[in-house]
Amino acid sequence: RETVMRNKIGIIFMMMGAVLVLAALSLFFWNVQEDKQAGAFAEELLTQVIEHIEISAADGAACPDPYDFVMPEAEIEGYACIGCLSIPAINLELPVLSEWNDDRLKIAPCRYSGSSRMNNLVIAAHNYANHFGHLSRLSPGDVVYFVDMDGLSFSYEVTVVEVLGPEEVKEMTDGTYDLTLFTCTYSGQNRVTVRCEWTEDK
Repeated sequence: RETVMRNKIGIIFMMMGAVLVLAALSLFFWNVQEDKQAGAFAEELLTQVIEHIEISAADGAACPDPYDFVMPEAEIEGYACIGCLSIPAINLELPVLSEWNDDRLKIAPCRYSGSSRMNNLVIAAHNYANHFGHLSRLSPGDVVYFVDMDGLSFSYEVTVVEVLGPEEVKEMTDGTYDLTLFTCTYSGQNRVTVRCEWTEDK
């Protein structure tokens, strides 16, 4: 009887293990599919954001009132966009949405707080490979570009790459840095955070 019982328990554990493996595989493939969809939509949105920026720049909107610190927005595909972010070191170029929530973060990076015109812009994104998944690869000295919807261009240099806890909201938005980019670590426990300072155009 003991042998039979052990065999039954062994079978139950094997079945539970198989279920867990299948669940993990399902989650993995779901994440891969979600990543691809996010990348495709962001790429489509980026094309329209760039077109809008080029038109605005041609119309002279790139010479804004220096005392107007409100970031310009444009509604594209039903989303309020504030510009385009480019990070050559990781071959990344993405549109940036004006406000963040869970649904918008599945589309593109979003402004978390601040403004490029006030030197305190904070941008958040998912850790999708097509969004901020490779943010941790950046190093001090790497260049980051942001162009707003008026065509006004801002150049930054990475100064610090750090990991913050999810409760460190004040540290994330303290305004010490001109630009902050962040995303979740793959475990979801912490935040990969890239700090940048404004530089002359490079």
